[in-house]
Formats: sequence, structure tokens, C-alpha cells
Amino acid sequence: MSKAEIDKKKIVRYLLDNFDIKNQADLMLAKRKISKKFGMPILKNSDILNEMQNSGVKHVVLKRLLRKRAVRTMSGIAPVAVLTRSYPCPGKCAYCPTEKNVPQSYLSNEPAVMRAIRCEYNPYLQVQLRLRALEANGHNPTKIEIIVIGGTWSVLPVNYKYWYIKECFRAANEYGGQKMLDKVREKFNLKFQLTKLKVELEKEQKKNEKSKYNIIGLTLETRPDYINEKELWEMRELGSTRVELGVQAIDDRILKKNMRGHGVAEIAEATRLLKEFGFKVTYHLMPGLPGSTAKKDLAMFKRLFSDTRFQPDQIKFYPTVVTKGSLLYKWWKRGKYKPYSDRTLRRLIVDCKKAVPAYVRIIRLIRDIPGESIMAGNKITNLRQIMKDLGAECHCIRCREAKERPAKAWKLNVIKYKASGGDEYFLSADSKDKKTLYGFCRLRLPGRSNGIKTGKAVNPAGTGGLSDSAMIRELHVYGELTQIGKEGKVQHAGLGTKLLEEAEKIVKKNGFKKMMIISGVGVRGYYKKFGYRLRETYVEKKLA
Repeated sequence: MSKAEIDKKKIVRYLLDNFDIKNQADLMLAKRKISKKFGMPILKNSDILNEMQNSGVKHVVLKRLLRKRAVRTMSGIAPVAVLTRSYPCPGKCAYCPTEKNVPQSYLSNEPAVMRAIRCEYNPYLQVQLRLRALEANGHNPTKIEIIVIGGTWSVLPVNYKYWYIKECFRAANEYGGQKMLDKVREKFNLKFQLTKLKVELEKEQKKNEKSKYNIIGLTLETRPDYINEKELWEMRELGSTRVELGVQAIDDRILKKNMRGHGVAEIAEATRLLKEFGFKVTYHLMPGLPGSTAKKDLAMFKRLFSDTRFQPDQIKFYPTVVTKGSLLYKWWKRGKYKPYSDRTLRRLIVDCKKAVPAYVRIIRLIRDIPGESIMAGNKITNLRQIMKDLGAECHCIRCREAKERPAKAWKLNVIKYKASGGDEYFLSADSKDKKTLYGFCRLRLPGRSNGIKTGKAVNPAGTGGLSDSAMIRELHVYGELTQIGKEGKVQHAGLGTKLLEEAEKIVKKNGFKKMMIISGVGVRGYYKKFGYRLRETYVEKKLA
């Protein structure tokens, strides 16, 4: 250890021993005083965190204040994005860039892609290094949502898919912060046998049910025209709980002009199947596509929630931008395409945010494409803050979630709406003014004949059950991430139990005898406490 490192350690120790830090103002004052006393630059938060971890100091308030990008885990989970390697894409979309050795639609200088390239797209390395980065920034990533990006998941080689997810689970199960990553990683080989991979995946999933680092959600992204029952049973076997669809627009003429390769009918059918299987559904939307206008975009957005064929649970806005390597770039160069002005785009998103229902979460407003890669179109990176400054009042889930606010004087509210041939109930625990959301449950009562096949030709388990069961598609309590089994301000304060009990009452009242839950692998144990048992990758309970 160098003299500088020893001195830094002593200085951090001095801060911990001599200052009573209760808020950000106290922390900054202490750091300034130390800087002046020792004649040195102001201490980095990471240095203080490292010393706290190395010496076993448990100062909950200080650790929270030092946490970098605290918002990452304020939704109650730690999102970990991993990228698949490049494979040929079935689409020829006009707006999509193509870059050698990078998955279709992605660019090599995007932050997530750069991290994946450094790991040679190895999922084990990506997961472990992201967990390590989260911990280094003061987070406790014990409840993980794996988000697999990289284009159309459905067209990847099937043995690659099972290997990839198996390695994600293995990385979480073996994570301890000190392992030599180079000694434990495994490279994919096309000769891997699918049967063996399935056995290995199931073993890792079983381990994860009791692991410290639980994978409680797994998200895959694909095209609407690749969704069918066989594909969805496979996704469930992998442990997926949420699917992101590249919808872009719900207008056949716009989709055709942009060479999307499918129409609105495929979007509607994919949405129906996903909901019948219990998946949470995220739509990617691209305002500003060739053939559209701001007026059309707003009308399409509003139609998402008035037309029962759609009703997505979550939305990602990806405003259309022009990048090199796309057909759209050639159109723009020839003057055949002009993107929206910043003012038009801002106004459009403000109007969309005003129209979003309380049961929908807007995850993103822009895609993380570096400015130097954008030839034309939106380059604003803090669009969400700008919307807030413009007074865009939004009632979406993300804008109302509790964050660090404790749950008190909450009220149970229920929103019922029609979607894809079934009845959806959004049960929420809100503050009395409905401005703060502490937790919610998405309950689906399917149509009495939803047409889901359950034979072995489609579902390996072959015993069915989806057509006559109510389905909880999501149960989520917001607030700072708290490890399963620990008490938190909002998480594990009993809200989940109350929401589950209320959902069961609704199911019984409507004459259903069974409840199924599309549980993430790492949270199956939670539902066992309420009498649910594993069946065909879901947890199920017979209701008296």
C-alpha cells in the first residue's frame, strides 16, 4: 500500500470518527473542513464508501448519502442490463443502424455496448461486473432484474439462449465480490447440447431461490411477429417475466414505410398472448418516424389506452434520430426526411405524459445514444428534467413511486379496464392525495375461452391451466431496495401481503378457483409463505 493510500485511509477514518453526518449539507461541510485541515482535494464518495466496507462500518444514513445514482435502486430492484453478441437480424428497418460485430440497432459507443464489448459479450462477466459496480457506488443489489438487450431475442440459436440465461443465473449465484472472473467464465460453443443446458439452467434457478443475490425478474426484447405460444413457453422456462416489444407505431402505413416487416395486427396478437401468459408488456415507441407527424404520434399514443387490443404496462420513448449506417440516413441526406424540432418533440412528450394512465410506467424518454453519433434529431439527454421544468404533470408509475418516503396513511385504490379480451385490475396502495405510490398489483381475469394451447406440442409440461386461472402479472412494492427477509421503509412492510389478499378476494368474487402468479425465480420463496406452489414455471394456489 502506497503512502498516499495510507494517508487517505487515515483521513477517511478521521471523517468517520469526528463528524455526525445526518444529511447532504453535513457531509459536504465535513468534506470541506477535512480538505482545508489536511490541505488536500475534497474526498470522493467512493473513497469513503470503500473504507466503510473494508472496516465494517455500518452507518446506514451516511451510506445512503454517499450512494452514487441512488435512483437506480429506489424502485425496489437493481436493474442489470446485459447485451447478447451479434447475430443476423430478420428486420430491415429504415431507421436501424448497422455496425459490424455489434447487435443490430446498437452502436459501439453506447455505454451498455461498450461494457459488453469489454466483457466480450460474456453474460457471466457482464452480470458480475455490474453487481460489483453497483456495490462500489453504495447500492445493495440483492434483488436483481436482468434486462437482456441486443435485438430480436427470438431468432438467436436456442442453445445460445439457454446457455446465456444459465450463465446470468450462475453469475448471480456465485457473486461474492472477490472471485477471479477470468477463472470462472465459460465461453459459448455451438456444440453445447440443449438437453444438458436445460438441466444446468434448472439447477442454477433452484440455487437462486435461496441465493443472496436473487434474480427476481428477467426481461427479454423481441419483435411482435415472433411471439407465439411455443416461444412464450420457452421464455417462461428461461425464467422471463417481462417482454419488451419493438412496436414503434400502431399505424400500418407508417410501419410499411419504415420497412418494419409486420403490421398492427401482429402487435395486437403479441400483446394478447403475452398478457394471457402473465407477462408484463413494455412497448418501444418511436415518435417522429417517416410518414408520421406530431399530431399522428399523439393520436396513436392516446389510442394505446382507448383501444383494448393494446394497453401496455410500460413504455419506452425512443424519439427517432438519424444515425450513419441506416437507410434513414440516406433519406435525410437526400432531403426526404426531416426530424422534429426540439420544441415540437418537447411539446409532444408533454402532451403524451398528460395522457398516460396511472397504471402505466414510462421507463425512458430517450435512448442513450451519444451525441456524436446523432446526425439529426434529438440530442437532449435530460429530457425528463426539461419536461418537469415545463410543468408536465405526469401520473405514470415512475413519477409517483415512493422512493425513500415511508408508507403511512395509504389508501387502497382499484382501477379496472378491458385489455386483450380480459379484465385487468390495477390495485394500488397510494397516499390519500394519490401523488405517492407505495405498491401495486396487476391482476388479470382472462376471457373464459382464451384459446391458449396446453398440450405437450407447445408446453413441455403439458398440463395446462392458463385458460381457467386468474393471473397476477406483477406485484411490486416501491421504495429503497431491501433484501428479502429484511425490513424497509416501504418494502417488506406488509403492503405486498395486503395487495395479494385483496387480489384473491376479487378472484373469488368473480368465480375463479385458481390463482397463478408469473413469479421471478428468485422470489418464488416469498409466495410459498402464502400457500403458492410451483407449477409449470408459475406459482399456483387453489382458492376455496
